[in-house]
Amino acid sequence: MVNIRDLDPSASPLDYYGAELRRLREEARMKQGELGGVVFCTASLIGQIETARKVPTRDFSERVDAALGTDGLFSRLVGLVLRSQLPTWFQPYAEMEAKASYIYSYQAQLVDGLLQTGAYARAVLGVRGEEGLDGRVAARMERQRILERAIPPLMWVVMSEAALYQEIGGRMVMRNQLAHLLDLRWREWVKVQILPFEAGAHAGLMGSFNLLRFDEDPDVVYTEDFVQGHMTANPQALREGSLRYDHLQAAALSVEDSAARIARVMEERYGHQPEPDGRKVA
Repeated sequence: MVNIRDLDPSASPLDYYGAELRRLREEARMKQGELGGVVFCTASLIGQIETARKVPTRDFSERVDAALGTDGLFSRLVGLVLRSQLPTWFQPYAEMEAKASYIYSYQAQLVDGLLQTGAYARAVLGVRGEEGLDGRVAARMERQRILERAIPPLMWVVMSEAALYQEIGGRMVMRNQLAHLLDLRWREWVKVQILPFEAGAHAGLMGSFNLLRFDEDPDVVYTEDFVQGHMTANPQALREGSLRYDHLQAAALSVEDSAARIARVMEERYGHQPEPDGRKVA
């Protein structure tokens, strides 16, 4: 059991959040169970967050702000907390992503993280273990808030058809994920194109990559290997990335035909089929 008096609030955003939650709860003369009752959670969860053993969600933070009258303090802090849950090497990219005016993504195997459902993200992020998984999933969902802004970035995703068939998390998770992609059709600022199998050899065979463009700052290209990510504003790399992306867009199905392909795969592969236990996916 962690002793909260031993926590250093300056150690991390999570430690600071926990220390502030305890301090303001005690100033309000509320026990953990009393606060839990007001914000619809257990006293144990309050204790875990106060001792930096559990990562708070944005919903929890908003409810605590209302319960303690903290004028949005925890709603502001939670963004820092969730970003700290991202891998250290990924955080600089996440910061640039949040500032970008245009996001161009090519994904060879998976749905782009900004377009993932929570269940799909959990299956992807949990492949190497459950430790800290709640925090990592919450951090990924937090990144998606940039698409909810009043003026969001324009996001254009070219995704290999293989990502539609790579079953992540089971058929129900995949069906819901593909349904989510279809729902994105109605967002003016999000466009998805599918690079079909029949395209054959293409400019994305070297792997996934992202291009970020800014109104004032230099553009960057981002790639990943199995260890970490790599971000550069090198003009030659940007030229090569831009050229590859143009070729991928040209080889991909139109946005309308891509939606039809997603819908077809969703029904044919993840439709009314029995799960391993005999139940059917609705």
